[in-house]
Amino acid sequence: MDDERWALLEKRLAALETRVADGSDPRDDDRFWALRELKRQAEGRSHVLFTGSLTLPTGAHHEWQETVEVSSMLQADPTQAVAVLSALAHPVRLQLLHKVLHGRHTVPELGEGLGTSGQLYHHLRQLVAEGWLATSGRGRYDVPAERVVPLVTLLATAGLR
Repeated sequence: MDDERWALLEKRLAALETRVADGSDPRDDDRFWALRELKRQAEGRSHVLFTGSLTLPTGAHHEWQETVEVSSMLQADPTQAVAVLSALAHPVRLQLLHKVLHGRHTVPELGEGLGTSGQLYHHLRQLVAEGWLATSGRGRYDVPAERVVPLVTLLATAGLR
């Protein structure tokens, strides 16, 4: 390696060590790194990317990434999303999902404070029908792994912080 390249490498390493030493994140200089990469890979087409890496209070870890081409999404019938979004548009159903993400999975655990068993099963059926919950045994419910990050993404876009 020539002296000029070596000096440049030493300078970059020193700058990185300085940022690490003072506790700052080296990526702060580039907060749009994901957008830049999406644009590079999209090659001029419009895309939306949602991605996440999270560990739930239960300790379960989930990672997910999905890219959607905007032109096909904008040409689709938007009413196709009504049932999926409507399943989330009730306070009891959001509470059920919250409970499952926090480790409560059985009907007795989920039903605490949420009304009658008939009402509970009504809400559970709607969440299962739209894929937000899955049954994993008799009377046990889980959020499917492929729905965890999209669910958290929807909550974030709704302003939940």
